[in-house]
Amino acid sequence: MKIYLSPPNMGGTEIKYINRAFDTNWIAPNGPELNAFEKAVCEYINMDNALAVSSGTAAIHLALRWLGIKQGDYVFCSDFTFIGSCDAVLYEKATPIFIDSEPDTWNMSPVSLEKAFIWAKKENKLPKAVIIVDLYGESADWDALIPICKKYGVPILEDAAEAIGATYKGKKCGSFGDISIFSFNGNKLITTSGGGMVLSNNKAAIDKMRFWSTQARENFIHYEHCEYGYNYRLSNICAAIGLGQMEFLQTKLDIRRKIHERYIKGCEDLPVNIKEASEKGKSNYWLNLLMLNEKIITPEQLVTYLQQKGIEARPVWKPMHMQPLFKDAISFSHYDKEFLDEILFNKAVCLPSGDGMSNEQQQEVINEIKKAIKIYTDNKNEVNKTYAV
Repeated sequence: MKIYLSPPNMGGTEIKYINRAFDTNWIAPNGPELNAFEKAVCEYINMDNALAVSSGTAAIHLALRWLGIKQGDYVFCSDFTFIGSCDAVLYEKATPIFIDSEPDTWNMSPVSLEKAFIWAKKENKLPKAVIIVDLYGESADWDALIPICKKYGVPILEDAAEAIGATYKGKKCGSFGDISIFSFNGNKLITTSGGGMVLSNNKAAIDKMRFWSTQARENFIHYEHCEYGYNYRLSNICAAIGLGQMEFLQTKLDIRRKIHERYIKGCEDLPVNIKEASEKGKSNYWLNLLMLNEKIITPEQLVTYLQQKGIEARPVWKPMHMQPLFKDAISFSHYDKEFLDEILFNKAVCLPSGDGMSNEQQQEVINEIKKAIKIYTDNKNEVNKTYAV
């Protein structure tokens, strides 16, 4: 059986809520399960208001519109991320500016962010928002980043798509931004098959986004529209899945953290490193990250080898400033001349981390990593011997 990167894993109570939705005929993007799911996430994250939508990208899009992002505006974005973090900037015809990561968390670098703000101030064009990602389930360094944004008076949109259950100094990810978002895609810790959520302590913001998410229908007996909107609301059936998943969240977190510990132990004698979380936070270990010695084996080589063995692994996110779509984008590096994100892309691999993975399956992954490294080490030794002769 193939071992997947992070497949959905049901806790068992989801079907109860799905059946309740069917029995009461709440099938549309409205209903008691949808309301209860929003409330459950609010209470867990300790935020006042939430809106469940069709995807994390839709949540970001709504947030950017609320923040007034328009054509020609700058939006600072994490460079090392999934493209969904910044795609919505293009929807509003704004310009993303990419900010490199820092070595501790692999999230947005305060050094790079300050560089970008200094440049933007000289250009007399500060960004309208900063999108900061909690990458791979690990919190950004919020105590360093928030003061910089406040100094320049720019709101933060926290992309915690991958980070539900993770914390920073005891506070939940998803509670640091002026507006925050989650993804509930099929590969996330909590899934609704596809979906997302936008949260804020600003009720007016969530109310307006709720209005836009249902085609901006005015409060008339007929269909009246003064603004354009979107078909972004999450269905009650999908929310029922999420409601059941929330009951299983702590168990999922416990399992994922044990998986991380087994990777640490299993790889301790290899010329690789499993990324440890920063001491400032507690990761949910959505994915475990393996740093390779590319002189022995490259990410492409390891991923290809594991695929042949029925194991799904992937290179880490290709930085946005390296993407053809953003070839002309402005970006700011952590180091003087070198991007940390480029170093990570050339060295790191995401390993299977699903909370439904058995101990035996994980041991199989570890064993195949060992075999791959031995094969490539032996091959390089043979090549070296040949050239030595």
